[in-house]
Amino acid sequence: MTPATMPSSLLARMGGLSIARSPHTALTSSRTFTTTVAHQNWLLPKAGDTGPKTRKGKPRMPTGGSTRGTTVMWGDYGLRMKDHDRRVSAAQLKNGEEAIRKRLRGLKYRLYMRICANIPVYSSGNESRMGKGKGTFDYWASRVAVSKIIFELKGDLHEKVAREAFRLAANKMPGLYEFVKRGDPPVMGITKLDGVTAEELKRPRRKIVPLLEQPPA
Repeated sequence: MTPATMPSSLLARMGGLSIARSPHTALTSSRTFTTTVAHQNWLLPKAGDTGPKTRKGKPRMPTGGSTRGTTVMWGDYGLRMKDHDRRVSAAQLKNGEEAIRKRLRGLKYRLYMRICANIPVYSSGNESRMGKGKGTFDYWASRVAVSKIIFELKGDLHEKVAREAFRLAANKMPGLYEFVKRGDPPVMGITKLDGVTAEELKRPRRKIVPLLEQPPA
C-alpha cells in the first residue's frame, strides 16, 4: 500500500505560513538557565506588601546605647543623617541616588545603599469623610534613624569629588546630612564617641543617693 501524498499546491501554501508571536507575550529573560542573581530594585522590599496594612510607626531609637549603622562599613566615604529621625520616601531616595550617579558619571566607583524603603504608606483622598480605613497604598518609604548612614562610596575618587556628590544628594532629600569617612568615630544618639566612651554616656549625670542615706526633709 503506497503512502498518501499531498498535492503540490497545498505544500506550497503551507510553506509560506509563519507562526507570529502575540504582541502580549514577552520573553522574561533571554537566558533560560542562569546562575546570575536577578537585579532587584533596592528601593522596594523583596516580599512586597503582602500582609495586613502596617501602622505609621516611628524610626528606631537606640535607647540601649547602640551605635549600629552609624559608621562607614564597606566604602571609603558616607552620607549620614544629622538632625533627627524622619521618614524618607522611595522617590526622594531615588533622586539622591540619581544625583550621585550623575555627578560621578565616567568615574570608577561603587555605590552602596544602606537602607531600604520597606514601609508602605497609605493615604485617602482629599475632602473625604472620617473613617473607612487607612486608605489605599500610595508609596514606599523608609524610617531613617538619627545618625544613620544612607549612602557609601568606594572607588578611585578624590575626597572633594565625593563631598560634592553627597552634597548634591543631600539637597534632593529632606533633612540635614553630614559627610563621614572610614575610621570616623561612631555616634550614640547625637553624641559622637570621640574621646567619650559609651560607658561614660550610660552613667547617671547625678550621683544616685540611696533612700536610707537621704537626709530628712
